[in-house]
Order: sequence, then C-alpha cells, then structure tokens
Amino acid sequence: MKAVIMAGGKGTRISSVARDIPKPMISIEGKPVLEHEIDCLREQGFTDIIITVSHLGNIITDYFGDGSKFGVNLEYYFEKEPLGNAGALFRIKNKLTEDFLLLNADSVFDIDFNRFVKYHREKDGLVTLFTHPNSHPYDSGLIIADENMAVERWLTKEASRPKFYRNRVNAGLHVISPKLLEQEINTPKIDLDRQILKPLAGTGKMFCYDSPEYVKDMGTPERYEAVCNDYKNGTVKAKNLKSKQKAIFLDRDGTINKYVGFLRNIDDFELIDGVAEAIKKINASGYLAVVVTNQPVIARGEVTYKELEEIHNKMETLLGFEGAYLDAIYFCPHHPHKGYEGEIPELKIDCDCRKPKPGLLIKAAQELNIDLSRSYMVGDGENDIIAGKAAGCKTVLITDESKDMGQDMTVKSLLDLTCIFAEG
Repeated sequence: MKAVIMAGGKGTRISSVARDIPKPMISIEGKPVLEHEIDCLREQGFTDIIITVSHLGNIITDYFGDGSKFGVNLEYYFEKEPLGNAGALFRIKNKLTEDFLLLNADSVFDIDFNRFVKYHREKDGLVTLFTHPNSHPYDSGLIIADENMAVERWLTKEASRPKFYRNRVNAGLHVISPKLLEQEINTPKIDLDRQILKPLAGTGKMFCYDSPEYVKDMGTPERYEAVCNDYKNGTVKAKNLKSKQKAIFLDRDGTINKYVGFLRNIDDFELIDGVAEAIKKINASGYLAVVVTNQPVIARGEVTYKELEEIHNKMETLLGFEGAYLDAIYFCPHHPHKGYEGEIPELKIDCDCRKPKPGLLIKAAQELNIDLSRSYMVGDGENDIIAGKAAGCKTVLITDESKDMGQDMTVKSLLDLTCIFAEG
C-alpha cells in the first residue's frame, strides 16, 4: 500500500520555530518531524511513499532524495501553484490505483498502521478516518458515527453542535480508496475535508477508526514544545498499540460522577469535584483512562441505549471543557434478576461482563493491548475490587471510611490517587 504525505504546510502559526524551513522539517530529538513519520511507516512495511511539497519544498527533496538512505522509495509532487490540501491528489491519481494512506505532515504520530489498514478493509468503505479524543474538543471538528462506526455527521469547528457530544476528533490520518478520486471537482483549490470527505457523511461509505494512539498537532510553539517533551520521555512510541499499554480502569457512578443510585435521568449526572483534574493527570501520565461500568438500567428497561449514550456524551463534554478525556468507555447492559416491568428479556442473563466478573476489563485489554498486571482498577465498591483482582490488576478503593475489601490502596477521591502517582 502506498502512503501519501501532505508536506506543503507553511507553518505560519509556528513561524518562530520554522522560520526558514518548511514545517515538516522542524527538528524533534535531532531529526525532522517528517523523518520520524517515514521511520514509523518503514518499520511497519510501508516503503512506497509519495510526498506532496510546495513551500520551500526543495529543502525536503534535497534532504530525503529518493529515500534510499532512509530505507524507502520516495516520489514527489511539487505544487507550483496553491492547489488546496487535496488538489495534488487529483494530479497524481494515476499513481494511486489501490487503497492508500493519506497522512498530514503537520501532525506528529506513531500508530499501528497495519491495524488501521486491517480495520479499513473489514469495513470495505471508501474512506476510514483515524479518530481520537483530545483535550480541547470544544474547539475541534467533531465526527459523529452510528453503532457500526459509519460517519453520520461531520461537524467543523465553526458548525453548531449538540449540547453534549462524544469527544471524537478527526486526527488527519486516513485510508482512502482511489474511487474517491474519480469525481470531477473544478475549483482551482480543493479542500480535503469540506469538498471530499464531509459530503460522504451519512452515505455509509466512510467509517471511524477510534484509537488512543499518539497523534498531535504541533501547529503552535506551545504544542511543539509539548510534543518535544513527549518524544523525550518516550510517550510517543509507547502509545503505539503494537506496544503493551497500561490503563487506569475507572468505575463511573461514585468514582467519576456523584452517586445517585441508579442514574436514569441525564440531569442527575454531575461530575465529582476534582475528577476532571484527576483524569487530566491520567492523560498526561501515559496511562489510558478507561471507564468500565455496570448499567443494569438497560436490561431493566429504565434507560435506552440512546439515553445511556447521551449520558456518556455529557460526561465526555464536561470533561472536555476541563481539558480531560477518556480513551474508551465499556459498559455492561445486562442484569441477572428478572421480574421488572418493562425489562428486556434478552438482556436478563448471567453474563461474563457484569462486575464483579472481569469481562469488561478483559475485553478492553484485548482491544487496546493492555497489560493488566501494570494497570489499576479504581472504584467505590466491592464489585470493582473483585473484578480488578480477577483481571490481575492492582486495585484502589475510593472511600471516606475504613473498609477492607482486599484492595491494594485506599484513597478518598480519584484526585487524591493521581496526586499520589504524581508524587511517585
């Protein structure tokens, strides 16, 4: 599979760093960002690469040449006039006869591309978007997908958005079918998002690939400094899902939001004081923040799947406003006891995912390549502790009281736990 890297950005927002060089040639840990990206592709077997260049593009071509010194085969397309961020694709479409990776050199990334491509082939769509949560969804473009991960709505930064939404942001990495380039677009410049991708929303031909792996924009001096620090401390490579991850599994009710019994009404959902700050610390620590929660209200017919989704959207929206995010949410909809009015019979089962059984943690570990022995289960009840121990995690009980449920640690709040971690 070919990879196309769009490397024509001028880097106007980061001009203090990229004054006389193209943005992709900014150095991190002693080599250009673009070289880091090429290394990531080569290590995973993607060696046939086309780079589109414009502003000071000769600096890129002189540095990389034909790619042989870097273990890859490089071709270039030089934009003599501005074509927009997708115009070059139509000029080189004769070289793109099969599905290809389309990557943005303005971002820093290290992801498992083979996993990404495998998912794209399973979905059999025209486009698969790499999507992830970030620390500022309130001013980012958002992707809304259905239960099959088909994109339903594409919300730009400027577009009005729902009151509550999932923190799912387009990261600028794509797998694309060449069929997408068969259309005729007659504008001098072609915008990838607005003219090519956004019109696919709602057609069932474009899918999301959610992943917690490292993809960050380095568009400002502050973000560039943060990326440099992440490279230095090993976070960038460690977040690649080829590597074993470590996670902090979080119960929901009583751990993240105030406990109100069975939460049925979205208006009753309220974050516990300090939780957003705590999860923000988890995000910065290298641990994944993964919610695992029993939701028997589904089986009991008291809350629909759609209503639960909206509650979780509220949770993600409130956290996002505070610069925090969740890497994944897993929930058990089952309940073993029958006899409730309006219950859903097929969900009234003795399952393997309802805590105190460890099924939710095990599923997360399989899907996100988590090392459970290096991970923590955090909750306010005995079922959380039992589930964590059964999965092989360290366990943390949140309580104001002196209780021995076999936990490894006891804290008064999630924030207290993350402060202990920060202290080493």
